Amino acid sequence: MSAERLGILPTLHPECQLTDTTLGAWTEVGRANMMENVVLGDYSYTGPYCIIQNTQIGKFSNIAALVRIGPTDHPMERPTLHHFTYRRRMFGLADTDDEEFFSHRRAQTAFIGHDTWLGHGVIVMNGVTVGHGAVVGSGAVVTKDIPPYAIAVGVPARVVRQRFSDEVAQDFLDLAWWDWPHELLKERLEDFSGPTPAFLEKYRRVR
Repeated sequence: MSAERLGILPTLHPECQLTDTTLGAWTEVGRANMMENVVLGDYSYTGPYCIIQNTQIGKFSNIAALVRIGPTDHPMERPTLHHFTYRRRMFGLADTDDEEFFSHRRAQTAFIGHDTWLGHGVIVMNGVTVGHGAVVGSGAVVTKDIPPYAIAVGVPARVVRQRFSDEVAQDFLDLAWWDWPHELLKERLEDFSGPTPAFLEKYRRVR
């Protein structure tokens, strides 16, 4: 999927449909993605055939193929679930749609943190937060918030372990390396490719 080389301008593969979406620098959107009301942070990418709505995605997020984030809800409290009650113009029932309902949908924002990894076919429900550094295993359905640097799997997703100790996770959160400029990332590339203890020993901020 990946382009030979990315750049400051986003890279979009064919057949994408983007509405009210902001793409950061060095981002890549996979083939046949649909995005609506989305922010995709710098260096983040999506695999093919993702559908993402009403979502803010941090920097350096790794999103595999067929991921669904922020699936929209239907009005279960109404006499019918069908969308003719809010997509009124489509069915010739009114001159305007139910904008209050659409505003409600847009407000149910999902948040995907920096340096996250969502495996193949993950579903993240609307309004849910996946914390910085977290990993969600393939096929998981995320219905509740996932803490930073946790690994979650299953249906519904549950945390099975932490990537690092609480102290190390906090060191990364304090460091916030994802905000470093491009040239600093380049300068420190070899440190990123080495062991975590050595990296933190070199760059850890004193709390």
